[in-house]
Amino acid sequence: MDKSDFDIFLVATPGLEAPLAAEAAALGWQPVLQPGGVTIRGGWTDVWRANLWLRGATRVLARVGGFRAMHLAQLDKRARKFPWSDLLRPDLPVKVETVCKASKIYHAGAATQRIERAITEELGAPLAPDAAITVKARIEDDLVTFSLDTTGESLHKRGHKEAVAKAPMRETMAAMFLSEMGFDGSQPVLDPMCGSGTFVLEAAEIALGLAPGRSRSFAFERFANFDPAAWSDLKAQPRPRTTPLQFLGSDRDPGAIRMSQANAERAGVADATQFQISQITDLQRPEGDPGIVIINPPYGARVGNKGPLFGLHAQMGEVLRSRFQGWRVGIVTSEAGLAKATGLPWKPPGPIVAHGGLKVRLWQTGPL
Repeated sequence: MDKSDFDIFLVATPGLEAPLAAEAAALGWQPVLQPGGVTIRGGWTDVWRANLWLRGATRVLARVGGFRAMHLAQLDKRARKFPWSDLLRPDLPVKVETVCKASKIYHAGAATQRIERAITEELGAPLAPDAAITVKARIEDDLVTFSLDTTGESLHKRGHKEAVAKAPMRETMAAMFLSEMGFDGSQPVLDPMCGSGTFVLEAAEIALGLAPGRSRSFAFERFANFDPAAWSDLKAQPRPRTTPLQFLGSDRDPGAIRMSQANAERAGVADATQFQISQITDLQRPEGDPGIVIINPPYGARVGNKGPLFGLHAQMGEVLRSRFQGWRVGIVTSEAGLAKATGLPWKPPGPIVAHGGLKVRLWQTGPL
């Protein structure tokens, strides 16, 4: 294995770069915040560990090298000399994606063709538009940088959730919103509109110390430098921690509760989670110490008319204020007006986060 260090770019959900940097630092890296993500330095073992353990990254890009190129002929020549065989296998298909910015080479399509041809003719690897291996080329100020997408399917796909509700919160976002609320696995968490259970499952996994990537495969397993034995050692999990806590979800939709329970079984967290069918008005404070209520309520963009939602939010606020003294509340919404309709004592809202074409923010309270 090559021990030399290189830049590794952790792609974040836009708006959630800061909690991702905090998570990377907690795992022992020295993150540098950048637009759209975080850069760390490391070798291939760090690439594997980042894919296995980071809850907030959507993908992990390994910056594997580059060179200057002023025109396409130069790009062609230098791309042919690049050590592709150290990284890619001749028997597995590849695709190339190129971005050009402020460079003499400005036609991304032409640049992609040259790089693809260099890889196929020098290495022998076939091209395929749906290839599991993606080479990303960035040409900026005449500097060509090659990155390999080491992840494959986005990291929010943890590999153990089949069923999702209709306006799902991505796992990566749920984990970062929990982190923004100071959740570290030692507080109870309750989601009274749990949908397919994402917040509850992420909270339980964090408390149990489970690696988010434990149930899935990654693009780097198809690279030429992949070491299956070293990867097995890295994946060999310490025994999950135990937790005295129960992570709770409720929803008025029986289908959502069935989904959540099935997802918890597949994720191996059924013992630490409880789900029940319940209207928000029937919500009761759980026994024990106060914790975190976190909710991704309907906010109108997907669900149609906003009118009734103001009433729902007012009702929700009333229930939380009267029954959840000492608990902290977080709501993810695209509508400041709906957050305010709860009448809860909000702190200033968090940064704008891109969520499926919407701009949402986390609103949170101190202890009620």
